[in-house]
Amino acid sequence: MCVTAIIPAYNEEKLIEKVLIPLKKVPEITQIIVVSDGSTDNTVQVALTQGVFVIELKDNCGKGGAIIAGLRQAENDYVLFLDADLVGLTEEHVQKLIRPVLDDQVDMTVGVFENGRLATDMAQVISPFLSGQRCIKKDRLRQIPGLDGAGFGVEAILTNYANQHRWKVVYVQLPNMSHVMKEEKLGLLKGLARRMKMYWEIAKSARY
Repeated sequence: MCVTAIIPAYNEEKLIEKVLIPLKKVPEITQIIVVSDGSTDNTVQVALTQGVFVIELKDNCGKGGAIIAGLRQAENDYVLFLDADLVGLTEEHVQKLIRPVLDDQVDMTVGVFENGRLATDMAQVISPFLSGQRCIKKDRLRQIPGLDGAGFGVEAILTNYANQHRWKVVYVQLPNMSHVMKEEKLGLLKGLARRMKMYWEIAKSARY
């Protein structure tokens, strides 16, 4: 059984390679799709140098729109979502995310950082259901309304739908992994503004 990895990315030229290199070493991952969501840096060029399939969206459509664009090109029955700014991703992390779904033990896995960085660990302890690291069968995703315009709220929609329909979901620990925070990438003020936008989109998505 094969898995398509979909990585939404917005201006992640400095980080995305660290996600793609370990991902390419996992035999079950036979298709990797990077969706550049209106990036204005060299995200597309960096991804192309890794030999993966790249979708270049001219406008910033939001995370939900980027995921839908990736799903349209997904060739496999199983899909793995990963953030583009992960730090410390390994082949073992990927296996922990995909194996329970491939073995038909669960409907969806959700990855939770552990022993990475204090700030990101705490955020995932408080709200693990917002993690962007997930594996799911593609047919399941087609049942879920509202993903396209969800922006950063896409994880909330996935979690709410899974709860409402009693999917079997397992949260898997991803040791020594974290991601770069928005305030680090964009500076304090721009990072906070981006974070507030993210929280607003998550709050709006809670209605699904």
